[in-house]
Amino acid sequence: MNKFFQLVVAAIIGSGITLAVNQWFGNEKANVKIEHIAGVPASAVAYTVNENGEAVPLDFTGTADKVTPAVVHIRSTQEMGAISRNSRDPLREFFNGPSPMQRGPSQSTGSGVIINKNGYIVTNNHVVQGADIVEVTLNDNSTYKAEVIGTDPDTDLAVIKVSNKDLPYLSFVDSDQAKVGQWVLAVGNPFNLNSTVTAGIISAKGRNINIINSNSRDGNEQLGNTAIESFIQTDAAINPGNSGGALVSLDGGLLGINTAIASPTGSYSGYGFAVPSNIVSKVVEDLIAFGTVQRGWLGVTVQNVTSDLAKQEKLDRNEGAFIVDFAENSSAKEAGLQKGDVVIQLDDADIKSSTALIEYIGRKRPGDKISVKVDRQGKVVTVPVTLKNRNGELSTIRREEKSAFASLGLVVEDVDQKILNRLELKNGVRVSKLDNGKLLRYTEMREGFIITHIDDQAVKSSKEVNEILKKKKEGDLVTFSGIYEDFPREYIYALRM
Repeated sequence: MNKFFQLVVAAIIGSGITLAVNQWFGNEKANVKIEHIAGVPASAVAYTVNENGEAVPLDFTGTADKVTPAVVHIRSTQEMGAISRNSRDPLREFFNGPSPMQRGPSQSTGSGVIINKNGYIVTNNHVVQGADIVEVTLNDNSTYKAEVIGTDPDTDLAVIKVSNKDLPYLSFVDSDQAKVGQWVLAVGNPFNLNSTVTAGIISAKGRNINIINSNSRDGNEQLGNTAIESFIQTDAAINPGNSGGALVSLDGGLLGINTAIASPTGSYSGYGFAVPSNIVSKVVEDLIAFGTVQRGWLGVTVQNVTSDLAKQEKLDRNEGAFIVDFAENSSAKEAGLQKGDVVIQLDDADIKSSTALIEYIGRKRPGDKISVKVDRQGKVVTVPVTLKNRNGELSTIRREEKSAFASLGLVVEDVDQKILNRLELKNGVRVSKLDNGKLLRYTEMREGFIITHIDDQAVKSSKEVNEILKKKKEGDLVTFSGIYEDFPREYIYALRM
């Protein structure tokens, strides 16, 4: 009986302990909540809002189908440079003489966007710069030769053209209306991978990353750096080969031309930059119509207004473009703007940085009239300005047509007969200068080279050289035979005009 009683008591105590443990862990479990949101599918799907304000799944397939046929692959070729009858000369190499080694053609690749059914294509200047041959491969893998219509180093843009008609093309949209956070697609040919589409958002606008660094080529040092940078920044993946490709909105409109990446490795690291479509449109129209960009020139040096500058100059604002100096024949100075003025508005556009000012003026042409609103020592003043070109004139500028001869960059002079006799030459003309032209870029010819023959024709005077070369047409093969005074053996340089 006692044993039975002991068993009953033990059972009751065990049950009590079990209930207590269950209660303890049950309370712990009750404190852990898993939140469920009704109506969200398990798969990760991004959503957007349609024109009716309804949430719909975000889908890029329609945009990709529309855009990819209008984005092309571009291959640029610079033809071979120097040729010598002697393949190698160890003594010359030791004494660092002219290189006799043959150089083959060099190639670069990029992307382009068809912007007109008649075959006009916009790309980056650095994709086609210095190219002797430009080939375009369409989305259907057909390949065509292209003509370079015009280039603009200031924006790193270029226009080329193929002879085909009725091509698929993209229309421009207003890049000013693009917003940070907006979805975009980047379409191009990175690493020679045709028709690659990547997605991302606009990360920022109006970026100046000092990558173009173009300088005036008209000899006027006051112009300095004339590059126009006001990039759209995106996190859509852009890599080498994307240059010149399209940055598009989800409806397939052209928002910009992909131009650069910011990367410590040279490959995508999260930052890509595109020239806004409003700048592209203006540049393209000018290149097609005039062969060169008609750029209005305000003629001011400006810098961003910062808190430090505001404190230093006793300004009442922390935004705007501060006028530091004026160039000669400056439109701004003639109109009455002053050093120390802070430009806060151009026409109806608010100006919050020097980049914004440069971009806005870069869209204007000589003769355009603008209204410039400035903060002058705390007082808002509006000044009307008529923009000029960089020559200080109101007229448009036409591209100078260069002959094939001029493209060589060759300047020659007659050689004294005593020197010819010493070198045992019957004739010859010395290269006195090599300007930036095809001979300097594509051959190893150096100043001081004595040209004895052009093709198989002996030359006796600089006048004779000029007459021969002026008869050459673009694309003609020409060879220069001759010697160097310090290395009296024959060298031959060949290239196409």
